[in-house]
Amino acid sequence: MPEQDSLAATREAYDTAADTYARLFRDSLRDSPLDRAMLGVFAEAVRVGGGGPVADLGCGPGHVTAYLAELGLTEVFGVDASPAMIELAQQAHPELRFGVGSMASLDIADGALAGALSRWSIIHTPPPELPSIIGEFARVLAPGGHLLIGFSASGAASEPTQVFDHAVAPAYRWWPDHLSALLRASGLSEMARMVREPRPTDRRPFKEVHLLARRA
Repeated sequence: MPEQDSLAATREAYDTAADTYARLFRDSLRDSPLDRAMLGVFAEAVRVGGGGPVADLGCGPGHVTAYLAELGLTEVFGVDASPAMIELAQQAHPELRFGVGSMASLDIADGALAGALSRWSIIHTPPPELPSIIGEFARVLAPGGHLLIGFSASGAASEPTQVFDHAVAPAYRWWPDHLSALLRASGLSEMARMVREPRPTDRRPFKEVHLLARRA
């Protein structure tokens, strides 16, 4: 099936690139104060909502999962499709829990999570498959639970999705309002968004977006 083929290809590509990826991105939050701020807002929203389990979906080598734990989220864990990424995450952060899994079919019970983070983990999802992925995010969130989703913005509202060149696997960017509408269709209401302009040091000249949403 196409969905399985794209997932398998992405998983294999990230298994191959895991060591390089971890080396390049393990300190990426250090120079991203706006990203840290949005992660802080997300963590605070989870705490104010009563706390509970939080999943970092597409956690890679686990550096952001660890940052969420530093922010005081005591039940945070990471999930990634790449076994090599999970192995690196477990080595770097043995105090945290990580497991191999697919965002298309999460091994998480309905309504089990107080929060879910998807930080650039949807970029390799073919556009026709994205609604079902977002539906899966909504499924595992408890009522009142929060989702923070990060992605790169397409160039204009007239192009709701755009393919872009990525070193690891085919990748996509989305117009923020289009993605917000997909969230809304799955019962997730946008609460806030942060749009960051590209910096001279960025690898690609794209706006980067964080959307914070809440399950009704």
